[in-house]
Amino acid sequence: MTADDIIAAARECIGLPFRHQGRFDTGTIDCAGVVVHALQSCGCEITDRDAYGPVPNNGLLEQTLDEQPCVERVSDMEAGDILLLRFTKQPQHLAIYTGENIIHADSDAGKCCEHILNRRWASRVVRVYRVKGLV
Repeated sequence: MTADDIIAAARECIGLPFRHQGRFDTGTIDCAGVVVHALQSCGCEITDRDAYGPVPNNGLLEQTLDEQPCVERVSDMEAGDILLLRFTKQPQHLAIYTGENIIHADSDAGKCCEHILNRRWASRVVRVYRVKGLV
């Protein structure tokens, strides 16, 4: 598996309508759904959570990522990495980094989209996770 494989799988989600707890197979997606789809499409065994609130709190996203056997925290950003972001005090959003852009399901946009990781979005990144064993 390569970073390009992860990015290609995430791009399959672009244009899907945003829906809280949406998953690729339902034709709707949320930010966690993009990550779930990308990792599962690349053969990663992951634990998907359901019944989470519209604004995950109490460290739920970070805890969930930390529990995944196929990803690890890293201190730098490379294409194919998973970004944990926050809009307020707690991390509450996920995106896939392409090297310049991010792919994420954005409730404000109403769909999954890809756009540049500009200064505003970069300032929201609180953790970076990488799939283990990328080649």
